[in-house]
Amino acid sequence: MHTVIVSNRAWNRRFVPEIEARTGAKVTYLEQRDDVSQKKMTLLSPDWVFFPHWSYIIPAEVYENFRCVVFHMTDLPFGRGGSPLQNLIARGIYETKITALRCVKELDAGPIYAKRPFSLWGSAEEIYLRAGEITKEMMIELVQENPVPHAQTGEEFTFKRRTPEDGDIGNLNSLSQVFDYIRMLDADGYPPAFLQMNHLRMEFSRASLKDGFILADVKITMQEEEDV
Repeated sequence: MHTVIVSNRAWNRRFVPEIEARTGAKVTYLEQRDDVSQKKMTLLSPDWVFFPHWSYIIPAEVYENFRCVVFHMTDLPFGRGGSPLQNLIARGIYETKITALRCVKELDAGPIYAKRPFSLWGSAEEIYLRAGEITKEMMIELVQENPVPHAQTGEEFTFKRRTPEDGDIGNLNSLSQVFDYIRMLDADGYPPAFLQMNHLRMEFSRASLKDGFILADVKITMQEEEDV
């Protein structure tokens, strides 16, 4: 048995020894975009190819010829598309499911192997770390049990991928919304929540919501006129 894990988030690498120990499978960990190719996969000949956190399009030559499983942070078919964590929290949704599904041509539309309940409390970094633990258990379960996926059922809804400009908190209407925006973007590699005031840009992290106010770390930069 050979399992491949593909991720561009370093925290997933630490799961390799445990997955090997509990499943008896050899695990190869890939993190470079160029490694997700038919040539590479043919060389590895995996039984499973898991994508617990991957920011790029999976080539058709890979998902059509190998059993590729992606993990999505919504109760599919609700919440297909980009930025699921941020889109859920921005809508005031704090409980969701992590869905393991087969990769197909249509985005997040493949048959489903499993779902697990998941809470969206905490910073984005904390949420992603907890999600990693759950996806690890799901990967182990799939390797051990080899289930047959079932077609998605229910009402479809697709999210639009959020942009860095969507992190502007200047037009929000409540402290709870401001707190949610700061925490949902508070992870390494993500553009933070911000306020722009003339030439001053303030970026926020490590927020806590108190009674009537928010405490947070603030990074303030002075921008050139052409950047504003």
